[in-house]
Amino acid sequence: MIIIHVMGGLGNQLYQYALLEKLRLLGKNVKLDFYAYKDAQGDDREWRELELERLEGLEYEVCTKQERTLFLDNSMKLTDRVRRKLTGRKDRTVAEDREYMPEIFSMDNVYLYGFWGCERYYKDITGLLQRRIRFPKSDNPLNIDTFSRMENENAVSVHIRRKDYLTVADGARYMGICTDAYYAGAFEYIRKRVERPVFYIFSDDTVYAREHFNGSDMRIVDWNTGKDSLFDMALMSRCKHNICANSTFSIWGARLNPHRDKLMIRPLHHDNYEMSSPEEIHQNWEGWVLLDAAGEIIYGE
Repeated sequence: MIIIHVMGGLGNQLYQYALLEKLRLLGKNVKLDFYAYKDAQGDDREWRELELERLEGLEYEVCTKQERTLFLDNSMKLTDRVRRKLTGRKDRTVAEDREYMPEIFSMDNVYLYGFWGCERYYKDITGLLQRRIRFPKSDNPLNIDTFSRMENENAVSVHIRRKDYLTVADGARYMGICTDAYYAGAFEYIRKRVERPVFYIFSDDTVYAREHFNGSDMRIVDWNTGKDSLFDMALMSRCKHNICANSTFSIWGARLNPHRDKLMIRPLHHDNYEMSSPEEIHQNWEGWVLLDAAGEIIYGE
């Protein structure tokens, strides 16, 4: 058996689910662990919602408390505590330590802890993921109308993520990547290749978005908040092309876009601590257009 720890927001949860699908196709018995959302306390408790449960079409098993305890060897029974003191812990955790770890495909009886956010893992099952991952229906007239209009336009999603990236905790890791120049370069790339594009702007900072993205071919999507935020990803996936932030949320919006001729643009680097070279990133993100913070095309036609 393989157990995958689930953590983070919807984008990261989808990566962990996608890894289950990939491992299952390889013949593995795989289960998800929702401990961080269901049972954890204090700092171990995930503050975000378990949104996987709101999606339709997903097929997965959840590990039991007993299975989790066995794999992590963290039973508090006296006999187990004494045994660990004498012989050490038999923890089966394999932690993600680089962007692409193909060796996990040959493993078994392990507890996988990580985000597993590399495109290379899932390139061959993208169609399966697009079929399996289905959003609930929205009864918001604004979403219904927007879905309809997107069908008749060259709709392009544009994701601008700011608020949590401006905090002290996240700023050092994520800021300075999706710059004004990055977005300018992305808009130029689309306009040169797409006839009459209509840009749908998704942002957690709508005041900023309205001030900076107010062209006649731009539409601000600002009504999906709180638990309805997942409908922003649904709308992104219905666009014909996608301009992503350094965010798993918009990356999944683009990945779930089923249009065969889609253009998917993402920043070259996802965070400021990334060690991969541009060549490695390109290899791991085949089919994506990579732009740097200066708006220059690093990889892409």
